Amino acid sequence: MAEVAHHNIPAVDMINATSRLQLEAAEVRSNKPNWGSYFRSKMIQEDDYTLVTSYENAKSKDERDQVIAANDANGQLAKTMANLITQVAKDQNVRYVLTLFDDMLQEDKSRVEIFHKAAHRQKRTAFSQYLGILQRQDNFIVNQMSSIIAKLACFGVTRMEGQDLQYYFSFLKEQLKNSTTNEYMNTTARCLQMMLRHDEYRHEFVVTDGVQTLVTALNGKTNFQLQYQLIFSVWCLTFNADIAKKTPSLGVITALGDILSESTKEKVIRIILASFVNILNKVEEREIKREAALQMVQCKTLKTLELMDAKKYDDPDLEDDVKFLTEELTLSVHDLSSYDEYYSEVRSGRLTWSPVHKSEKFWRENAAKFNDKQYEVVKILIKLLESSSDPLILCVASHDIGEYVRHYPRGKTVVEQQQGKAAVMRLLTAEDPNVRYHALLAVQKLMVHNWEYLGKQLDSDAQGDGVAAK
Repeated sequence: MAEVAHHNIPAVDMINATSRLQLEAAEVRSNKPNWGSYFRSKMIQEDDYTLVTSYENAKSKDERDQVIAANDANGQLAKTMANLITQVAKDQNVRYVLTLFDDMLQEDKSRVEIFHKAAHRQKRTAFSQYLGILQRQDNFIVNQMSSIIAKLACFGVTRMEGQDLQYYFSFLKEQLKNSTTNEYMNTTARCLQMMLRHDEYRHEFVVTDGVQTLVTALNGKTNFQLQYQLIFSVWCLTFNADIAKKTPSLGVITALGDILSESTKEKVIRIILASFVNILNKVEEREIKREAALQMVQCKTLKTLELMDAKKYDDPDLEDDVKFLTEELTLSVHDLSSYDEYYSEVRSGRLTWSPVHKSEKFWRENAAKFNDKQYEVVKILIKLLESSSDPLILCVASHDIGEYVRHYPRGKTVVEQQQGKAAVMRLLTAEDPNVRYHALLAVQKLMVHNWEYLGKQLDSDAQGDGVAAK
């Protein structure tokens, strides 16, 4: 994990970003519960009352350490925190206990092991008794508990595993999906930052579709601080070579490239470039590395790098990243064939009227390559026809299906076998007139059997129009 910690992107950004949770916690701390009343009413036990009041009355870290030490060997500290969280009825007081707990761990990271050891003695995990709190109705309680769980999972030597880890990541992903209604998104993102700094947690996050959830959140409306936090999580993931090589196929590069082309915030720019550098450095497979570079080029990254180079940032790490990426991406462009460019564009799913689509020479030379990898390009184009709602993508995909059929003798059969003809036919009733037009042209090409004959007819018709015009 040292590789992340030693990079010059400051870890403090992960902890100190102002969040709604932190602002509310300041108010929560000032509302101490009346523990005496709870004790007299026998709502809490004497051991719990003695410990919590002693800890509250401690004036310094040394005094708090003494209280903790006196209640560590018998597991009383862990027991008291669990009792107060689960047995105190009022949400306001549960908020207070959780904030006290969070502050306790933040003040001294080694304290997490007290809770792990206590749980081990009970033959359970420290997480198991707290994960259920994530289902409470009070959003402050839920997010403060999430913050504590992340600290328990990251601050010590004991790691979260198995069902506990799956449950927690599932919770964080649901929070990310509710980005428009989740007022504590900065806390969710901070928990992810903490977790993904540890390689042990990255694989589980990826196999449960965590990357796709991150990409979706990044493609939504986010402020720059949240953007930075989410991209920080992506950056952490790219330190793992197995994950880095999946980024081109998961939409990571495209999402980061779009943000890079529009962002003016230096720390957002820096973390994106650092992510791109990681991807190109970690991926060893030549084809995957090349595809990653091409996606970066398609996102206009070279233009951004050119503008940044002109600004001359006073940051050696940033300058190194700009230089490295400029060299790598320039090299990939020079080594780029028209089919490589087209293939990368199709794989990205973001079709535009780039020059190759209208090039007769391109189609003559490359139509047969659409059959490679079990008709991969044809299948992607048909999938776009079936799933995209973007008129531009639908127009270009329809056009390209038609051109493939026109230039590859068995193209019509291949497209029909892959259900492409039905996909094009459905677009004949599309709302957008341009989509209808290109779908109609594609259908016409699918219906024609003798392209040489049609070509002569078109030439004849054109000459006839010319005579009439005279």
